[in-house]
Amino acid sequence: MVKINKNDFIEIDYTGKSDGNIFDTTNSKDAKKLGISEPEKVKPLTICVGNDMVLKGLDEDLEGKETNKEYSIKLTPDKAFGKRDPKMIKTYSINNFKKQNINPYPGMALQLDNTIAKVLSVSGGRVTMDFNNPMAGKDVEYNYKILKKITNDKDKINTLQDFFFKQRFEFEIKDKKAIFKEQAIIPIMQMMAPKFKEMTGFTFEVFSKKETTKKEDPKKETNTEKQQ
Repeated sequence: MVKINKNDFIEIDYTGKSDGNIFDTTNSKDAKKLGISEPEKVKPLTICVGNDMVLKGLDEDLEGKETNKEYSIKLTPDKAFGKRDPKMIKTYSINNFKKQNINPYPGMALQLDNTIAKVLSVSGGRVTMDFNNPMAGKDVEYNYKILKKITNDKDKINTLQDFFFKQRFEFEIKDKKAIFKEQAIIPIMQMMAPKFKEMTGFTFEVFSKKETTKKEDPKKETNTEKQQ
């Protein structure tokens, strides 16, 4: 058994329930019960403890726990998906939907303003939409097991890439530095590097072609001087 602390990287298997019904899981068997297509592709999650990579209440509960033990925790809305916000219920003219050839009905889920919303009612030419998270305002329960603590540095960095970048970029580790080659991630790396260092102990950098050119120039001048 290994005890888990803040900033430890772990692989966790969990299932979330509300009113006895599964709403979220990393377990393939429970995914099948939930009706997820291709449940065999559902895998345990890798996270860094204490860094909001899972629900607040679950994240807080992980510290001090041990690997390969089963745990259960009940969370109130303030530690889960938050309370329902009346301001998140909005009304639109049905004409907005007709222009897009959409015939809204109660219970229908639609994407509006880059958010999934649920149709509450359709009446008098108006459509009332609920933008609250479907789990908002509900007590939830999580059953979980910490499968292992991740110690490989490359696996830790890839965990951060999977969570924050949603894809993996090539990098190398040298002298406690994680050096990336992809120039496109410079803006987000500048923003996240301090947090990443706190989580891993590594300095995160993006390889600069300009710096390499500058370092090579003095050598060229020296060689030229020798030839003269």
